[in-house]
Amino acid sequence: MKRLFALLLVSLSLLVPALAKAGVADLTVEAPWARASLIAGRPAAAYMVLKNTGTEPVTLTGARTPAAAMAMIHKTETDASGTTSMSPAGDLVIAPGATLQIAPGGIHVMLMNLAQPLKEGTSFPLTLLFAGGGTLDVEVPVLAATARGPGG
Repeated sequence: MKRLFALLLVSLSLLVPALAKAGVADLTVEAPWARASLIAGRPAAAYMVLKNTGTEPVTLTGARTPAAAMAMIHKTETDASGTTSMSPAGDLVIAPGATLQIAPGGIHVMLMNLAQPLKEGTSFPLTLLFAGGGTLDVEVPVLAATARGPGG
């Protein structure tokens, strides 16, 4: 009986990470982009739309890129007096059928300590990190410093 229980525990421990990663396969990324930066030491941000086409929630926990020493999921908020601030967004759950807008003025991927300035017309790899160990690789095109998105 103990042997059967141990086998069951091992089987479940192998299954849980696989199930957690499976939800990432149901994500689509639309319109990734970043603005060109002028100075390497200045922070930049990446934007996109994530859609969960699956039947299970997926939790975005972070990001990484060789383009910056640190990539963090941040949110921009404005208080009642009109003061704007940025802070870590924490884990973001994308419900089944839901869309997460990662856009200027809201949730964004903050890129700190750029390895080099982001140049218009280039792109860089970004890996999104999810609960359960899932990852999603995105190639982020760099648009003009004045861009408001892929459409303008």
